[in-house]
Amino acid sequence: MRGAWWTLTINTFAFTICFAAWMMNGVLITFLVDNGIHDWDPSEMGWLIGIPVLTGAVFRLPLGVATDKWGGRLVFGALLLIAAVPMYLTSYCNNYWQFFIAGLGFGFTGASFAVGIAYTSVWFPKQMQGTALGIFGAGNAGAALTSLGAPHVLNWLTSGGENLEGWRNLPRIYSAMLIATGILFLLTTTTRLPAGSAHKSLSQRLQPLKHVRVWRFGLYYFFVFGGFVALAQWLVPYYVNAYAMSVAMAGALAACNSLPSGVIRAAGGWMSDKWGARAVMYWVFGSSLVCCALLIVPQMDIRSPGSGKMAMSAGEVVEVSDSEVVIESAKRGRQTYQLAKKEGELVTDEERRSGMLILPRAMSWQEPVVEVGQTVKKKELVARGVTHIFFQANVWIFTALSLILGAVMGIGKAAVYKHIPDYFPNDVGVVGGIVGVLGGLGGFICPVIFGYLLRETGLWTSCWMFFFVLIAICLIWMHVVVQRMLQAEAPQLSQRIE
Repeated sequence: MRGAWWTLTINTFAFTICFAAWMMNGVLITFLVDNGIHDWDPSEMGWLIGIPVLTGAVFRLPLGVATDKWGGRLVFGALLLIAAVPMYLTSYCNNYWQFFIAGLGFGFTGASFAVGIAYTSVWFPKQMQGTALGIFGAGNAGAALTSLGAPHVLNWLTSGGENLEGWRNLPRIYSAMLIATGILFLLTTTTRLPAGSAHKSLSQRLQPLKHVRVWRFGLYYFFVFGGFVALAQWLVPYYVNAYAMSVAMAGALAACNSLPSGVIRAAGGWMSDKWGARAVMYWVFGSSLVCCALLIVPQMDIRSPGSGKMAMSAGEVVEVSDSEVVIESAKRGRQTYQLAKKEGELVTDEERRSGMLILPRAMSWQEPVVEVGQTVKKKELVARGVTHIFFQANVWIFTALSLILGAVMGIGKAAVYKHIPDYFPNDVGVVGGIVGVLGGLGGFICPVIFGYLLRETGLWTSCWMFFFVLIAICLIWMHVVVQRMLQAEAPQLSQRIE
């Protein structure tokens, strides 16, 4: 087992470095736009942030197959060294398409997940695979390292913004890290293949992809991993724009989402071993749904029509003030309509500047819309209602909910991958590859969708609306499948549960 634990350690370290490199564009692109070096709109930023994720997603399946065939040592080592080249070339990019192509190149670092999952699983027995894969998955914390550290490195490289061209050294640093890790990996690991894997044909290796279960796991992973990857990059511009944070501060707060998600993944593997992956996924989807529902509400400072006053009968207006309207009616005589008065300001300037308001505030009042001597008809409006609503979307409450969501996603990532060796013990590389592909595609597609939703709605919280719908679909699909399994395998138990 000593060799197994060393393999897990070096695997996790290499994956952490790869993940940190994979997420670089989330910070770098935001820095370039925020400092006026490039003028890209939100949708263009979404593409550049997401394009490395596309490569990492698409190549997870072929690299997972390659790992089953040739072993993780050769595949992982080669990946680290090859990805270092386009990462280094990023330092020479000067326009949108150059960044686009470079992102496609160093995006190969994201495919390291499928390689590491397959390579780790062959070293551990079934009863320990949930824990082992959870520990390996903690390498997701590389996203937090980039979110937290890269803004400070950029600040140092550019001398606090005085030498903006210094940004070009950031990808060179990442490139050096990839090369050093690749050399260490090749020198300290040994090759091990799954039982019988070397003699399988390509068609035999791809047989598991016929199972709908694989694609259902992929949808779960689209959210728990793809959503995590998307937020690791998207939260930096989110904080900068929605809360007027500096890039460095935004990176630090974004790390509150990505760091616990990576670290807690090991605990998610243990929980899945102890209580079962299915039970854990119910808890994951339910908690995520609540968090996204709370995050959907945007910052608001709006005035809206409220409850007004209408004339009970026709007549002539004889008195008008802030507190009442008096109408002389031929049928009902003198009628007085009491008006709700505006009492002070809903929010003071000091409260606005403090940014510490937690709960929404609302205030309503009525304003006369008639004049003395005016003749009004029955049910004609004599005073309009005004409602003022203010919600600050407190940044610390937002960050706390983001942290909880990130932690829950981390647990969910481990739970999804706990299913794979249980159902497909001899095809972890292939199944893990396709599930990883779909999860990686989530990391690519989500920032693009976020960019378009932001452009069309003007609301930064539109990303949480998208997640809410996605989680609901996953939860409903999972529950339907679980109920069908219970009805098929234990109909009496199913009836008691229902």
